Amino acid sequence: MNLRGKQKRFLRAQANHLQPLFAVGKNGLTPAWVDQLTGALDKRELIKVNILQNSDATADEVRDYIEENSDIQVVQTIGRVLVLFKVAQDPRFQDLSAQVAKI
Repeated sequence: MNLRGKQKRFLRAQANHLQPLFAVGKNGLTPAWVDQLTGALDKRELIKVNILQNSDATADEVRDYIEENSDIQVVQTIGRVLVLFKVAQDPRFQDLSAQVAKI
């Protein structure tokens, strides 16, 4: 699902109250880390990721790595925090994506 502007705005509003669930630290970006992101997004559809101060990766590098190595979409980047969205595989967890599809 390619997100349009209004859909991204809706997702940013939904992510406003969320706390970061994942962090990018000194270990950097790995395929296993992306697999963990995918697993979490299959349950939640929308999460935040924090880039720690000791990380060598920048926000742009993290965004590019995630988008190239998965079907996760980066909705927003604010400083060192990224908001990620992915439609869940299981229909039981597709509450948010159903709302986004209506917009």
